[in-house]
Amino acid sequence: MSLNPRIRDWQGKSVWLVGASTGIGAALARALHARGARVAVSARSRDKLRSLAVTHPGMVPIAVDVLDPASLQQARRELLAQFGSLDFVLFCAGRYTPMRADEGFDLAACTAEWQTNYQGALHLLDAVLPQLLAQGSGHLSLVSSVAGYRGLPRAIGYGPPKAALIHLAETLYLDLQERGIGVSVVNPGFVETPMTAVNEFRMPALMKPEEAALAMIEGYASGDFEIHFPKRFTRVVKLLRQLPARAYFALVKRGTGV
Repeated sequence: MSLNPRIRDWQGKSVWLVGASTGIGAALARALHARGARVAVSARSRDKLRSLAVTHPGMVPIAVDVLDPASLQQARRELLAQFGSLDFVLFCAGRYTPMRADEGFDLAACTAEWQTNYQGALHLLDAVLPQLLAQGSGHLSLVSSVAGYRGLPRAIGYGPPKAALIHLAETLYLDLQERGIGVSVVNPGFVETPMTAVNEFRMPALMKPEEAALAMIEGYASGDFEIHFPKRFTRVVKLLRQLPARAYFALVKRGTGV
């Protein structure tokens, strides 16, 4: 049984993707535009947004900073004036700095990751929740990561806010499902994006952003709450979540070599 209303027809749906200048967000924007959705893309980079919109007629570029609530509020007003409603809102903004606690711990970098990866989602919720509740419809989707399942090496700044996003999505689902609003959380494995390009280790089951976008669309069509991919990798990581701490730590150290 589906946990969310299935989204199978995107034709004419008003979609706002925040964090969509590159990577998964941009790939999803292209895919939904091709399916007939009215797509608005937001991020900090005006140039990247404009480049995306130029090649996709009708796509609306709106620059925002997720750390600036006023910019999100203004963007929402502009979109409602143009679209009239919000059918689908995605939070895909992210920041990643590989870091270990015993090798150059950087408080500023950790704080920046927390602010972008989690507080940014709260700022977006503050902008869109009143509209979705007034509509009694729509779908909220938060992009987290399998890095939010359990602690991982070199993820001291990245993993904790991603875990918080998973928790946030679960809470939102419980609060909003009976109000007619769908909620989902997306937990990708490794996807070839500018963020993962900094990794110096082999990334198993690495996917292209276009593959990730298709997996997300399939998840929305199935009414899934959690959308995770590639399953040959994420199912293994899910199993690791069930291990006691001693076994988990030993396997992760052996598997990562760090």
